[in-house]
Amino acid sequence: MRVLASEPEEEQVEQLEGKVAVVTGAASGMGRAFAERFVQEGMKVVLADVEPGALETAVSELQEAGGDVVGVRTDVSRLEEVEALAARTIDAFGAVHVVCNNAGVESGATFADIPAETWDWVLGVDLLGTIYGIKTFLPLLREHAPDGHIVNTSSIAGLDSYFLTAAPYVAAKHAVVGISEELFHELAAGNERIGVSVLCPGMIATQMPWSERNRPDHVPSSLDHPSRAQLIELTTMGAKNGMPPADVAELVVQAIRERRFYVLTHPEAAEQAAKGRLRWITENIPPEAPTFT
Repeated sequence: MRVLASEPEEEQVEQLEGKVAVVTGAASGMGRAFAERFVQEGMKVVLADVEPGALETAVSELQEAGGDVVGVRTDVSRLEEVEALAARTIDAFGAVHVVCNNAGVESGATFADIPAETWDWVLGVDLLGTIYGIKTFLPLLREHAPDGHIVNTSSIAGLDSYFLTAAPYVAAKHAVVGISEELFHELAAGNERIGVSVLCPGMIATQMPWSERNRPDHVPSSLDHPSRAQLIELTTMGAKNGMPPADVAELVVQAIRERRFYVLTHPEAAEQAAKGRLRWITENIPPEAPTFT
């Protein structure tokens, strides 16, 4: 059957070749995989990361593979650095079409033992980094790509709260889900075509268990806190045996093309979290710890 160009199915297909993507947290893990996948699509990519050495390596390797990419050292917790990232993007490529607010860190302890500096660091990167990314790049998308797309990286911890000793991370990731939903509704109410996705990954083979490698000197380490052993063991297992970041990148590309809001790497765990929360609300039965298969 012939499909007319005006039908919704045709409008959902996004041609990515030649477009410009910005990815934060792009020197390793999922961000690096996003950048690689976008290059495969023929996109121009700006890689942003707080680790200069790893960023330089990622940019060099992608350039050697034929990618049209640039790297910008960026601390996403600082608005002025995100604004500088946007300026560098326009200077390099003249436009922006896809923005992936992906940078993230994790640290914590039992609630009473979490220093204020840890809250500031985790919320600064995971939450303010997303807010600053949206605030800075949304006007540019409206100017250059009214059918562009924003991808915000949350976590399965943004749908579930049973991640003991990870209160700052859980708080930030729940907020990222809420902000993404609010942005979706706002754009829809204004009849704008900019797409929004929120990525909620489960156990992925990344360096997240070692995110304290980027911990500022004034933030106390939580690695030796006795309460952290179980969570560190869980996340380390995920780093070794979790879903490959390349598979997550494929899901992200599909979500951009299909204008899909929720991007779930482990749908069963997400469903368990949603049903557990609903049962908690309606029956006052607290959910059990999530499981990953």
